Amino acid sequence: MAVRIVVDSSAGVPADIVKALDITVVDLHILPSPEGEKESAGGAGTAGLNALELTACYARQLERGGDEGVVALHLPPGLSSTFEAATTAAALFDGLVRVIPTSSVGMATGAAAMAAARLARDGASLEECEEIATSTLARSHTWVYLHTLDSLRRSGRVSATTAVLSSALGARPIMALDDGRLGVVAKTRTPTKACAKLAELVQEEAHGAPAFVAIQHVGARDRAERLEELLRSVMPEGTSVLVVDMPEALAVHCGQGAMGVSMVAGELSPGSR
Repeated sequence: MAVRIVVDSSAGVPADIVKALDITVVDLHILPSPEGEKESAGGAGTAGLNALELTACYARQLERGGDEGVVALHLPPGLSSTFEAATTAAALFDGLVRVIPTSSVGMATGAAAMAAARLARDGASLEECEEIATSTLARSHTWVYLHTLDSLRRSGRVSATTAVLSSALGARPIMALDDGRLGVVAKTRTPTKACAKLAELVQEEAHGAPAFVAIQHVGARDRAERLEELLRSVMPEGTSVLVVDMPEALAVHCGQGAMGVSMVAGELSPGSR
């Protein structure tokens, strides 16, 4: 029996890693596009998980793990109602379910789940799994390059004025996620310059140390692989870079051509058991 790790589908942990580390993924709800509206990323938006759904999920995982405990990682409260629902559900299990506060999305959260799952697989306690997930998130940074602001504008994450001005100026923003909120950190005019800026941001936050970097993209594998090559050429030995599709739960907000870059400075799961 082992501590169970639960993450929602916004993390985008690749299926082979989910299987290898026995991580439980709970799918967020994808809302259909209104009839007649073109939506390039597969849907109109997302809806958070509710407390009843998460209560059932946590109960199943506690049963599977022999009540060793559950570490749960979900979207931050500023972006989804899922976190509040998770804390409500966790309160029913007398401390056996630990919902980790997150301020990021995508593979930053996925990396924390992976680190915790590796420890859980080796017999770590609930407290140890909670600690490694928390420390991994504390060492993480996430940036999003948006090829278009249309999808984000529809989701209400940026104003219509900002979207129109960016489009008129030909600017494609790179946004950082800080404390669950999106903010523009750079504006670029070409995808090539965006890749160079993303690599620069990763280098700055790594402070010369190896890092785990995940590049998630929406229909932009060639561009993501160019960024991968660039990162491998400029980052220290020991850095690992993963290129994966962006999960639909994020893609519907980011739109076609988007790239999300999540970085964890240092080793992904320090120490061994």
